[in-house]
Amino acid sequence: MRDLLNFDFRPYTRPFQQPLRNHHGEWSIRLGILLRLEDGNGRIGWGEIAPLDFFGSESINQALKFCQSLPSRIMAEHIGQIPQSLPACQFGFESAWEQLQFYGCSNSDRAGNQQSPPTSILLPTGTAALESPQLFVAGTNPESTTFKWKIGVAPIEAELEVFEQLVSLLPAGAKLRLDANGGLSWQQADQWLRVCDGYGIEYLEQPLPPDQFDLMLKLSQRHETPIALDESVATLNQLQTCYQQNWHGIFVIKAPIVGSPIQLRNFCQTHRLDIVWSSVFETPVARRYIETHLVATLPAGRATGFGVKHWFRDRWEEDSAQQLWQRLSTNPLRTTHR
Repeated sequence: MRDLLNFDFRPYTRPFQQPLRNHHGEWSIRLGILLRLEDGNGRIGWGEIAPLDFFGSESINQALKFCQSLPSRIMAEHIGQIPQSLPACQFGFESAWEQLQFYGCSNSDRAGNQQSPPTSILLPTGTAALESPQLFVAGTNPESTTFKWKIGVAPIEAELEVFEQLVSLLPAGAKLRLDANGGLSWQQADQWLRVCDGYGIEYLEQPLPPDQFDLMLKLSQRHETPIALDESVATLNQLQTCYQQNWHGIFVIKAPIVGSPIQLRNFCQTHRLDIVWSSVFETPVARRYIETHLVATLPAGRATGFGVKHWFRDRWEEDSAQQLWQRLSTNPLRTTHR
C-alpha cells in the first residue's frame, strides 16, 4: 500500500421523508461524506463515511475534520493507520481502496448492476406502521417479505396493542423483526419475548443496553424467540468481545461503523456467525460495497436490513457513484484540504 493516491471528498445531506424515532431519540437528516481515490493508472475507488455517533462511532464533525486534515495526495499505506476511534473513516477509506484495486478501470461502478439480496423493510415507529404503504405492497412473493418495527419508544401497553394490529396486517408468510435499541428493562424484555414466542417473531433485537450483556445472555436462554445484538456489536472490537464471551446468537452488523471492512471479513470468515447485515441509512456507494464485498462473500441466510430507501426524499438509489459525486459538486466543503 505504498501507492500515492489523489484524494477528494464531498459531504452530503439527505433529509428523511419523516423523522425516524427510536429509543435513542428522533433523527431527521442523514449526514455523511463520499470519498474518491484515484491512483497513478487512473483507477478510481469510491468510498463513504456514514457515522452513527449515538451507536458509538465518531461524529460527522470529527469525520469531516479528519478528511479536511488530509492533503489532496495521500499514501495508500496511511489508510491502514486510521485509528480505531474513527471506525466510519476506517470503513470509508478501506472500502474505497479495495474497490480501486478490485475494479481496475477508472469509471467502473459495476457493483450497481448486481442483483441485491433479499432485504427487510423498516416500518415507521408506533401507529404510523399500520398505515405504511410498504405493508400493502409486499411484492409478488410475500413469503419472502420481512418487516422490522422499532419498540421501546412508547409505554409497553400501547406498543403491545399496536403490535397486535400490526401482526394482523402482515402479508401471509411474512416475517417480523422487533428492535428495541436497548430501550427495555428486564421485565419489559421478558414480557415482549413471551409475546414474541406466541407469534413466531423472527427475533428481538437489542432488548437491553450493551452494558447488560450477561442479562441478555440469560434472556436468550429463557425463550424460543432469538435475541439479536446490535448496539452491543457496533464496532469490530465489540463484536469480537461478545463472541469471546460466548454469544453465539444473532449478530446485527452495521458495516459502515464497524471499522476495517477487511478485518471484519476476515473475522467473519474465521467464525461461523449468524449475521444480519444492517443499514445505517448509507447511500448506494457504501451499500453496493457491502453487498459485493461482504454479503456476497459471507452469505448470512437472513434478509439484510437495507430496506430503507423509502425513508428518503431524494431518488439517489439508482445513481452510480459518479452520478452521486456530480450531484454534490457545488458543496462548498468538498475540496477543503490541508
